[in-house]
Amino acid sequence: MPQSIKKSADERMDKAIGAFRRDLSTLRAGKASPALFDRIQVEYYGAMTPLNQLANINTPDSRTLMIQPWDKSSLAAIEKAILKSDLGLTPSNDGASIRISVPPLTEERRADLVKTAKKFAEEAKVAIRNIRRDANDDIKKLEKTDISEDESRRHQEDIQKSTDKFIAEVEKVLSAKEKEIMEV
Repeated sequence: MPQSIKKSADERMDKAIGAFRRDLSTLRAGKASPALFDRIQVEYYGAMTPLNQLANINTPDSRTLMIQPWDKSSLAAIEKAILKSDLGLTPSNDGASIRISVPPLTEERRADLVKTAKKFAEEAKVAIRNIRRDANDDIKKLEKTDISEDESRRHQEDIQKSTDKFIAEVEKVLSAKEKEIMEV
């Protein structure tokens, strides 16, 4: 039973790392990528809808993004959502599609992106620590009925080792993203 708790905690921590990597993919590092728009929500007929569910997003070249909405009436709403986002991009609407030219990053914008990446990393670490807390609570509940105090401590130490491993992974991924962002 304690092994299943540890296995479940490891799986949840791995999912937290996956969510962290997805969040980082939404930060631009100098080249155009449709993943930049993964976090953008567009108000479409009164409901907030992810942009990638309203339009086809592609990259004709390394510095340009093209958004072609399936419903032309949503063009203004998409443009407004991009302008409101923290991406710092200016869309140009030609009536049928939206083109976005991705400018080279300035030093100031790079520093802002690194801050955002660190915020995502901190959120991932908090999620991992919360998973550790939940797993330790489950082990402590078992201690009252099924396992000894020594076994409980040993399992909690195993969970802590797992937590340390996943937090080190977050740091490694963050370091790589920082390096990518700061690369000129």
